Amino acid sequence: MSATRRGEVFVSGVRSPTLEAGPEGSDEAVVLVHGNPGSTHDWDDLVQRVGATGRRALALDMPGFGEADKPETFLYDNRGYARHLGGALEQLGVRRAHLVLHDFGGGWGLTWAAEHPQALASVTLIDTGVLLDYRWHALAKVWRTRVAGELFLRTATWRGFELSLRRGQPTPLPEPHLRRMFASMKDPGTQRAVLRLYRATPPESFGELQDPMRRAAPPALVVWGRHDPYLKVEQAYRQAETFPGAQIVVLDGSGHWPMFDDPDGVAAAILPFVERHAPVSAAAG
Repeated sequence: MSATRRGEVFVSGVRSPTLEAGPEGSDEAVVLVHGNPGSTHDWDDLVQRVGATGRRALALDMPGFGEADKPETFLYDNRGYARHLGGALEQLGVRRAHLVLHDFGGGWGLTWAAEHPQALASVTLIDTGVLLDYRWHALAKVWRTRVAGELFLRTATWRGFELSLRRGQPTPLPEPHLRRMFASMKDPGTQRAVLRLYRATPPESFGELQDPMRRAAPPALVVWGRHDPYLKVEQAYRQAETFPGAQIVVLDGSGHWPMFDDPDGVAAAILPFVERHAPVSAAAG
């Protein structure tokens, strides 16, 4: 494992805490982007493992989540998050990014990549991607419904939250991760971010990224939990329609958060891919 470094970056006055490992200041980095309700802590293990290979690994809390700022005025949609990600990478000196994306981080990261294809070195999709013919899951439909979404989040209990996240999990998620996600979802700023994000995002918008990603044609790895109840495993195989030649790894004992319930399986898929496409000599600048 590699030692990690904590820091922060400000984009248009909005603060995002950062987590890094590996060579400092390298202009080529493995950039890990969480989803809902995530944070840099989603990547504690993987950032260390990537850093130990001699590559720069970088994660950040995105606005509205974790310990990042949660301003009323932030644009909580894919384009708003893509702009924030791009601004953060510019300030952190990242010229080429190997994106590792999870959940809604897929929409944010791929929207940025569609606008900056020359800066996209590779992409790893963990239970996310260019979602074709996608329809929102039941929980998202509640969040997209005014009043019902607010009531659902404000009245959520630990027991109800724990039970809901057992769905689709062959093995229980580790309690520290569950506790952290529950605390995040009870934060009023995060609740506002979640509701605005889901209400600003029609499901068909994920498919609109197909053409720009086909043109960009980055090396691609797809990692998916077979039992994901929100993004069915069929979507893993459909990523090949956008990323021909993508390597697809389905983890049989995993759900929506493979980095929590199968960190070794995730690392076994991602580290060789990163080592092929981000050589130490390039990463070290």
